[in-house]
Amino acid sequence: MSRIRGRRFEQEPKLNIKKVAAVLIAIAVVVMFVFIIKGILSKGGDSGKIASKNYFAAFKDNKYGVIDSDGFIVIDPSYEEMIVIPNNKKDVFICTYDVNEETESFKTKAINSEGNEIFKGYDLLEVITNKDQNDNIIIEDDVLRVKKDGKYGLIDLDGSVLLNTEYDEITAVEGISNCLKTKKDGKFGIANSEGKIILENQYADITNLGKDDKAGFIVKNDEGKFGVVSYTGTVDLESKYDAIEKIHKSDMFVVSEGTAQKLINKDGTAVLESGFDKITEILQNKDNGVIFAKDGKYGVMKLTGEITIPAEYESLKEANNGFFIAKKDGKYGIIDLKNEAVIDQKYARLQYKEAEDMFILEDENANATLLNGNFEEKLKCILIELNEEKGYFKARVGDEYKYYNFKFEEKQAKDILPSNTIYLSKKDGKYGYVDKDGKVVVDYIYDDAKEQNACGFAAVKKDGKWGAIDSKGKVALEPTYELQDYFEIDFIGSWHLGHDGNLSYYLK
Repeated sequence: MSRIRGRRFEQEPKLNIKKVAAVLIAIAVVVMFVFIIKGILSKGGDSGKIASKNYFAAFKDNKYGVIDSDGFIVIDPSYEEMIVIPNNKKDVFICTYDVNEETESFKTKAINSEGNEIFKGYDLLEVITNKDQNDNIIIEDDVLRVKKDGKYGLIDLDGSVLLNTEYDEITAVEGISNCLKTKKDGKFGIANSEGKIILENQYADITNLGKDDKAGFIVKNDEGKFGVVSYTGTVDLESKYDAIEKIHKSDMFVVSEGTAQKLINKDGTAVLESGFDKITEILQNKDNGVIFAKDGKYGVMKLTGEITIPAEYESLKEANNGFFIAKKDGKYGIIDLKNEAVIDQKYARLQYKEAEDMFILEDENANATLLNGNFEEKLKCILIELNEEKGYFKARVGDEYKYYNFKFEEKQAKDILPSNTIYLSKKDGKYGYVDKDGKVVVDYIYDDAKEQNACGFAAVKKDGKWGAIDSKGKVALEPTYELQDYFEIDFIGSWHLGHDGNLSYYLK
């Protein structure tokens, strides 16, 4: 789930960008709202433990610590830098200390919930950061990068060695989970986060070809030429091209020789060589051709070279088969293969959610119109949340929050959130809470409120200030904080969610 940065309070931390490594990401708190963290069996000894509660970075009195999902302090706030929690279900916390801003040096260590140092013997322990397909910063939550005697290795969160400390670099392949790029003796290879070697360290460079590692990799040889190697190490394209784009389908690839781009088959024979400046997409049905750019505008060309949609759009992207999200004069709409408008170009934002077969059309004020895959209008709303994993979305319709499945069937909160103990309810313009049977648990006294979160707390607003109630509807914190500029308002006990860019923590 993406976050929007809110206004800082005077007592909120001011993070020092120079202290990069330790504060890159404390994002487990974000991930908890989107993913179910998988459990890891403890191997005992020098490792963290499986927890019955989740852990979160906390900030108090200008220092960082850790709290649990009940809001109790686990690690006393005593660190100058944010404590990084790789997996908020496991009590492994990465702490940074002895920071020297002039030399940009620092030390790190791992501790558990008892405050004991674990995973000793390394000069440095770090999380590995990545980005998801929506460009949100995430971490590889099952592993740590470790350094010893100037070389890097990989361990899991039980301390078991996955890769020996013999690499010059270990980084994530951007946008691909469970896929790590390693550098050894000046050569690059690929390993996964279980420590399995996918490609040996024999390339001048490597990058991903598609949206997952199974699509293969673009590799560069010592002569500066590019080719494609599959996940199993098979050569799909010989390394003889000056560039290969991350565009492929049906064994076709977009390559460059010199400054000229062309579309080729797997055997290297040319399919399309002229009539365009570049190719940006091979269409789902290859008989429909490609999206191409010419003089800064975009259109569609068949593999025969026939232009079916002239290059007249500021951007063009295929949504479902044969339909395109098109931008013209700064506005988005949908056209078909005949270049006829299906949805007029009048929207500030337009996206297609393939898994849900849903179009989301938004104006400048985030008012959304939702269409099904047949372009039938199903709902007008403000889209609050879309949860692909659990199969629902939450929308504000008028002044009410409602839940729907991806068939646009309205659902009750108790159907969508069966583990909750209380549910948001509205009456006469005020918010309260009911139980699963509809019995009022919290009277309708609040001006605004949120559903119960995964930790059992719910944020409530009264007289312009926010506080929290617990899983039984009892007041955990009287409305205290003015959080009007915060996009995401959330509480764990008396701690409220704070933001600094992609860094998330709870504070008092």
